[in-house]
Amino acid sequence: MEKTLSYAKTIKDFIILTKPGIVLMSVMTALTGLYVGHRGFPDAAISFWTLLGTGLAAAGATSLNNFYDRDIDVIMERTRQRPIPQGDIKPSTALILGIALIISSLFVFVYFINTLSAIMAMTAAFFYVVVYTRLKRQTPNATVIGGVSGALPPVIGVTALSGTVTIEALILFLIMFVWQPPHFWFLAIKHAEDYRSADIPTMPVSKGLPHTKAKILSFNIALFFVSLLPYFYGISGKVYLLTAAALSLAYVFFSFRLLFSKGEKDVFRFFYYSIIYLLVLFMVMVMDMQP
Repeated sequence: MEKTLSYAKTIKDFIILTKPGIVLMSVMTALTGLYVGHRGFPDAAISFWTLLGTGLAAAGATSLNNFYDRDIDVIMERTRQRPIPQGDIKPSTALILGIALIISSLFVFVYFINTLSAIMAMTAAFFYVVVYTRLKRQTPNATVIGGVSGALPPVIGVTALSGTVTIEALILFLIMFVWQPPHFWFLAIKHAEDYRSADIPTMPVSKGLPHTKAKILSFNIALFFVSLLPYFYGISGKVYLLTAAALSLAYVFFSFRLLFSKGEKDVFRFFYYSIIYLLVLFMVMVMDMQP
């Protein structure tokens, strides 16, 4: 019985190490790219290998992120319960696992899909592990620059089918790229003291709360216009247009409300809305796909 519990905890620790929320988001947005690239239900085999490769790359990148951040994770209250700070997984194990997962992803894409999608997946991993993970200790702009990583999974989905970077891929990339900074800044506001204690210059820490709220508003205004592009480029129809406009206007309204609120009121609610926003936006985009 004790061995069973021990195995279960070990499996749980490894799952936590790979940040399943990030992996799931990467896979779901890659799936959207597959649908958009095919303008309908994509080939099952290509979809399987694309989603597997995307998941492996994301899991590998997050494992390496945990390895690199082990010194600050032990300081921050939000992260000190992770497997490495707790001593449940050795840093060397996380390093080996991360490298193995990324190599496996590369093999999947090169062997079963195409070279371009492999390049996109490796670029996403590189931006997360090397660019974002290192820059976040130096500049609050790391969130924007590192956003390239999270914006590439739908591009991977499109290129897996087309073998080229299409206008559809660029539009999906742009939506994800603009969506990500406010999504993170909500968390950065909520855990500002944590980041300050670890000497991480997130936007709220280095620029202050009013500046961060203004940046959130500006990005969400930009997102309103960017979110309408799938309609104007013939990817999705009027149902998508109305849904995107309503979701984005609500997001802008919430951002105005946050701007004039005191402290961090409702910030976590807005964080969850940002997730719902993206999931509904992409779901309706797929459901209202134009042939």
